[in-house]
Amino acid sequence: MKFLDLAKVYIRSGSGGAGVVSFRREKFIEYGGPDGGDGGHGGSVIAKCVDGLNTLIDFRYRQHFFAKNGGSGMGQQRTGARGFDAILRVPAGTEILDEDQETVVAELNEIGQSFVIAKGGNGGFGNLHFKTSTNQAPRRANSGQAGIERTIWLRLKLIADAGLLGLPNAGKSTFLSATSNARPKIADYPFTTLHPNLGVVGIDNTEFVMADIPGLIKGAHEGRGLGDLFLGHVEKCAVLLHLIDATDGNFLENHKTIMGEIAAYGGQLSGKPIIVALNKIDALDAEECAFYKEELEAQSGSQVMLLSAVSGEGVPEVLRALRHVIDDTYAASQKQDEEDKPWEP
Repeated sequence: MKFLDLAKVYIRSGSGGAGVVSFRREKFIEYGGPDGGDGGHGGSVIAKCVDGLNTLIDFRYRQHFFAKNGGSGMGQQRTGARGFDAILRVPAGTEILDEDQETVVAELNEIGQSFVIAKGGNGGFGNLHFKTSTNQAPRRANSGQAGIERTIWLRLKLIADAGLLGLPNAGKSTFLSATSNARPKIADYPFTTLHPNLGVVGIDNTEFVMADIPGLIKGAHEGRGLGDLFLGHVEKCAVLLHLIDATDGNFLENHKTIMGEIAAYGGQLSGKPIIVALNKIDALDAEECAFYKEELEAQSGSQVMLLSAVSGEGVPEVLRALRHVIDDTYAASQKQDEEDKPWEP
C-alpha cells in the first residue's frame, strides 16, 4: 500500500432542517392549536481514529466529505430526521490542521478517539414553539441553521518507539530490513527511500516499533528535501538512532549536519535521547574503527557504537541499547502521569 502522510480535505456539516407551520385539524375540533414540529439537526463531520490504518492514502481518492442535512419538521409535533454524520477514518498519530497548515485543531493518537471537526446546524423551531398565552395561533417557524464548510489538512505522524536518522545512503533502510520484517527499497544511491517505513524489531523476547525516514540534508528543518515533514514523523519516538556512514571521509561533518538540523527543528526533537552509531564497519579494519570511534566520541561528547547492518556485527548491542532507553523513557512517563493524577482520599 502506498504511503501518504499529508492530505487536503474539504468538509461540510449538514444544515438543520426547517421548522414547519401546522395546525391541528381533527373532526369536531374547530380551533386546533399549532402542532408544527422542529427541524432535525444536521449531521456533523467527525474524525475517528481506527485500527488497521497506517497511511492517509484513502484521502487521495476522496477529498470531499459532506454530512447530510436535517429533515424538515412535520405536523402532529413530529421532529424532522437528524442528518447522517460524515466520518473520516484516520490512523493513530493523525493531526488535523487548519487551512493554513500550521494551526493544529486536534490530534488523534489512540484507537477509538474521535473529534468533531464541524458540528451540524441546529434544526429550526416549528410554530408550536412560539405558542404563548397571548398568541395561540402563531404562524411563524424558523429555518434551520446553516452547516459549516471548511478546508482542513490531515497530517500523519508515525507512532514508533525508535526513529532512524542519518544522511542519504547512511544504511538506514538496510538496518531496518536486517532487524525487522519491513522490506524497504535498498539501493546504492542517495534518496532510495522516498517514504517513511515502519518495522517491528525483536530483541531478547521483546519487540518495539522502529521508523525509518528518508535521508536528511542540510536545511531539512526549513523544508529542503521535505525534511521538515519527515522530521515530524520521529517527534513521538522515545529514542533516536543516528546512523553515520563510516566509509564516508566526511563522517564528522555529517554528524554535525544532522545534529544541527535536529537543534534547528526544535520542538519535541531537541530533547530526545540519541544513540550515535557508525555503520558499515565491515568495510574497515579494526584500527580504523577504533580511530573513527574515538574521533566521533570526542566531537559528540557521548559514547559511539559500531555496527554493520550487512554482516550483523554490533547490531544486537545497538538494539539492546535502544530497548533500554525506550523502557526507561516509558517508565519515567508513566511515573509522571501517576504524579499528575489528582489525589483521591
